[in-house]
Amino acid sequence: MDLNNLSLQELKALQGDVDVAIHNFEKRKKAEALAEVERVAKENGFSLKELLGEGKTVPKKSKVAPKYANPSNPEQTWSGRGRKPGWVNALEAAGHSLDDATI
Repeated sequence: MDLNNLSLQELKALQGDVDVAIHNFEKRKKAEALAEVERVAKENGFSLKELLGEGKTVPKKSKVAPKYANPSNPEQTWSGRGRKPGWVNALEAAGHSLDDATI
């Protein structure tokens, strides 16, 4: 094909056709590669989602045993992590140590 003999309109049409052909080629190659990877994963007993970590659930945080209990209400407890509850602040404001509330 001699591009020098084509008009501007024909060259632009050819350029559009080439762009579409390149896009379709890449799309087809990606689909083939994906199918191959899925096949290999399946042969090894996995799904592609498992290998890529997709669909992972966030691990649940385990509860931490309480370390402190309110001396005036033992049902109120605190693990020592995170923000101090109001009863701890009140206990410390009253001049008591956190050791006084240790379980």
